[in-house]
Formats: sequence, C-alpha cells, structure tokens
Amino acid sequence: MWVAAAAVLLVSIGESAAQPKSGETAARPKQILFLHSYGPNFQQAAAWSGEIRNELNRRSPWPLDIHEQSLVTARNGDDAAEAKFVEYLKALYAQRPPDLIVAIFAPAARFVQQHRPDLFPATPMLLAVVEERRVEQSALSEQDAVVGVRFDEAALVQNILRLLPETKTIAMIIGNSPNERFWAAEQQRILGRLLENKVELRFYNERPFGEILQQVASLPPHSAIFFLVLAVDGAGAVYGDKEPLKRISEVANAPIFTFDLSHFNGEIVGGPMFSADEGARPIAAVALRMLAGEKGSDIKVSPVGFSTPKYDWRQLKRWNISESRLPPGSEIWFREPTAWERYSWQIALIAAVMLMQAGFITILLNAHRRRRLAEAESGQRMAELVHVNRFSTAGELTASIAHEINQPLGSILSNAETAQEILKSSSPDIVELNEIVGDIVRDDRRAAEVIRRVRSLLRKTPFELKSLDLNDLARETIEFLSSLAVRRKIELVGVNAPDALPILGDRIQLQQVILNLVVNGIDAMMDTPAENRVISIRTSRVEGFAELSVSDLGPGIPEDKLKEIFEPFFTSKPEGMGMGLSIASTIIAAHRGLIQAKNRDHGGASFEIKLPLVRR
Repeated sequence: MWVAAAAVLLVSIGESAAQPKSGETAARPKQILFLHSYGPNFQQAAAWSGEIRNELNRRSPWPLDIHEQSLVTARNGDDAAEAKFVEYLKALYAQRPPDLIVAIFAPAARFVQQHRPDLFPATPMLLAVVEERRVEQSALSEQDAVVGVRFDEAALVQNILRLLPETKTIAMIIGNSPNERFWAAEQQRILGRLLENKVELRFYNERPFGEILQQVASLPPHSAIFFLVLAVDGAGAVYGDKEPLKRISEVANAPIFTFDLSHFNGEIVGGPMFSADEGARPIAAVALRMLAGEKGSDIKVSPVGFSTPKYDWRQLKRWNISESRLPPGSEIWFREPTAWERYSWQIALIAAVMLMQAGFITILLNAHRRRRLAEAESGQRMAELVHVNRFSTAGELTASIAHEINQPLGSILSNAETAQEILKSSSPDIVELNEIVGDIVRDDRRAAEVIRRVRSLLRKTPFELKSLDLNDLARETIEFLSSLAVRRKIELVGVNAPDALPILGDRIQLQQVILNLVVNGIDAMMDTPAENRVISIRTSRVEGFAELSVSDLGPGIPEDKLKEIFEPFFTSKPEGMGMGLSIASTIIAAHRGLIQAKNRDHGGASFEIKLPLVRR
C-alpha cells in the first residue's frame, strides 16, 4: 500500500509540473494560407512563394504554420468550379480559420476580393505580387493590405532596343488564361502606341504551344523574343509547370528577354527584372505587422519595381551584344573565368621575370633618354591642354544650341505629324497643307536664326537690336505655346499692359527667354492637380522699365537654391542640361535688363524680367 501511494504521488507531481501555470497558454503557431494563382510548381510562383516563406520564417517571432492552396480555376475561368473551391476552403478551415491569407499574383487576389464575404470575413488578407492595374481598390477592406508590383512595359522594350537597336520584330510569348489575355491586351495597347509601328509586335496567345515553337524558330532577321508568362496555351493545355521557356530557347533563332528573375537560368539575355529575393522582404514585413494585429489599411507600401538590370554573359556572347550597350550599373552574371583567374600565379611569375629584365634595360637607357623624354612630355601636355580647351568650348556651344533650338524643332515635328494625318484622308485639304508647310518653313528659318544668334551671343558679337513692343512679344509667345499647353493640360493666362511697352531688343532671343520660363513652369506643374495648372504671363510698366512676369502654381523653388538657379549647369530636372536659365540670364543682361526669381506667397514660383523702355 505504501509503495502504491508513493507511485500515485509521483505521477500527480509530474502532471502538475507538466501543466502550464495559471495565466499561461502554450504558444500556438500562427497559421498562414498561401493562395497561389496557378500552382506552387509553376516556376515563377515557386520562386516568389519560396522567398516569402524563407523571409517569414527568418523574421517571425512566432512559430508559423504555412499552408498552400492553388486556385486552379485561374487557368480557365470556370466559375462553377470556383464556387466548389470556395466551399472546399470553408470546410477545410471551419474549425480554425487562418490568421492571415496571402494571395500571390492577380488571379488569387481577384478570387479573395470577390469571395471574401463567403470565406473568412474576419481574416486579414495580403495581396502580394499583384500589378497595380489588377487591384480592385474599391473591394479592399480595412483588414486588407497590398504589396504590389509596378510593371513598366516601356522600360522592358527600351532595354531590347538599347541592346538591339536594329530590332524590327518582337515576338510576345504569353498564354491564353483570363489573366494572360488581360496582359496581352495591355501590351498591345501600351506598346503599340509606344513603338508607333516602328517595330512589329507578334502575339501567339491563341495558338497551341507546338505552333509557337515553330514560329519562334523561323522569326525574320532583327527579331527578339519577349517571354511574359505561359500558363495555358491557345489550345487550353497547361504549360506553366513544364518549363516552356527552356523548350522555346532550344529552338528560338532570336535572343529572349523577360521581366522576372525567376526565369533567369541560362535562356535569357537579361535586363530590368523583378527579383523575388528583393520583393519578398517588404511582403514578409507587412505580413508580420498584420499578424501582430496592425490594421491592413494603415499599412502603405510602395509597389515593388524592377531590380538592378542583370545580364547573362553567355547570352551576350551568343548574340554578339557588346557590353558597352548595357545600362550603367548593370550586373553581369555567369561570366567565365579569365586566363588570369585560372593561371594567376604562373602569369605573375613570368611577368615578374620579364619586369626584372625590363628594369635592367630601362636603367641602362634612362640616363640617355631622360632629357628627350622631358621635352616630349612637355609638348604632349601642352597639346592635351589645347585639346581639352577646344572640346570644352565645343561642348558648351553644342549644349546651348541644342537647348535653344528645341522649341522650333518641336513645332516643326508637330506640324509634320499634322500634315501626315491630313494626307491620310481621302481628300486632303490643300489649303491647310500649304499653311502647314509655310509654318514649317518659318520655324526652320527661325531655328537657323536661333543658331546664328546664340553663336553670336557666346562670341560676344553685337546684337541686332530693333524696336519691339513687349506686349506683342508676349502675345506671340502665348499663341506659339497654345498647342503645347492644350496637350499638357495647362491653362495659359495672358494679361498685357493697356499701353504699348516699347523696348529695344532682339525678338528671337527675347522670345526664347519667355519660352524657356513658360516651359519650365509647365514642367514644374507635372504633379499639380489639373484644375490648378495655370501659368500667368503679365506685362506692365514700372517707372522707366517694361516688366514681364511668368508665374506658375507648382511646388516653387527651394529657398536655398534661389541664388543658384541662374548658374550654368544647375538644374532640378533629371533630363535637364542646366543651360536654360543661365542662357536667359545672359540674354537679359545683354539687353541691359534684369531677371530674378522668387516664390509666390500662395504657392508656385514667379520669374520677373525688367527691360528699359525707349521712346518711339
């Protein structure tokens, strides 16, 4: 009896020790549901979900239980099957709904947004790797967050044309599922307008995969292939998990490009691409914040863009693409080791012996050649200084002429395009064509005159000063810029002084100053709401001066930069040369005038020009 009592006591003590103390609960894993659009075995999906899973496990303070389900109905858009899938998910997680749902790619995002009330209305949802255009913002709840991607079609095509400038045909490889049909239409809409019939786009989304292989094997010269995604071919066969890209590369007679680094395995030339490794970091960070209880609608994350351009050294060699054509900062992968990397110590030993021999020979010859070498170096340095000075002057002149001639050339292009459209009609208007040709001739002469006058200014030759009315000059400028203003959705407001403002000046150069100021104002209001895009051009008489002001409603000029904006090469625009305001200041000074800039009290910047009045 005593032995039995002791055994019962020991068991009781053990059970008490094994139970959690009062107020404590065992740590329960956070349950996450990964919802795939096509399936986890699809190459791109596997890359992204794998990186997201790794990042979550690495950073999570809790144990995680990650489930993966696939929306196979995304392949054919079967609504009836989709309803059954909703019932399946509800039954599967009836006892314990997930703590977080992560929808990967657009079809899964559309599914969870559409069926949220029937699935898990209280469960937070994270839409991941979804392009901005595919997110239904109106369907997002307070518990939802988005970490999307920004797909830049223009950058991808520009990469192809940068590496292969003679490209005439681009074969677009994309499938025929509902999501792929959407993207095929988007590429036709955006790229068709961008390329303007200069490059032919060929789409194969409605063809079986076997026919696609035949087509890419017989593309015409100067072709390129762009692989987007091939989940379902035109015959309804599923290929996303069967390495379609590898099979295409085996028969293709043109270089292949893509947009996702998961495809960068030896078949792709390269360029700007999405990186699952980089994109998984913000996705995992948002997921952990939501698991910690933070409301999804309060989490705002910028869309994931393309990573640093990456290129396959082997493909560059195969297609004879020079590395000099690659964008600055590009990364080159799979480069084969050089002879130095293979035989470094042997080469170093031979080089050391040769250097010792060369050293002895150099010592013997150095005394004899020292004076002659010094004289030769002196002459060479003088020649280099003259050469650099000549190039510096030529560069400054070229930049100035290029900046000043931009406006008349733009007008010539606009008139030429208009004439082309008129000529396409069955009965072109000859009178209007004559007027357009006259405008082109006038602008051409004006461009030639600008070049002559700018060169004259830089050489400090006398101006050709004539009597002008500043009011007339302002009116002409507004008329000249009217078409640009309409295209850029800008309202130009001209307010002229009631009386004439006679000045002595060069019409072309003064008009160019006004044009520069107005165009700068237009560029400054790119991000301004449409209803506030107003530029005012006012003239007035102030004592013995004619005054002209150009004001905008943009962000204004930083106070610490007001004194620098007229300096050469100072610019706030990424594509600017920094010559416009410097040239304007030089022209106004040559007219014995004054130009200054200031910020307006109610927003925007204002440039004021003062020129001395003359008597008529």
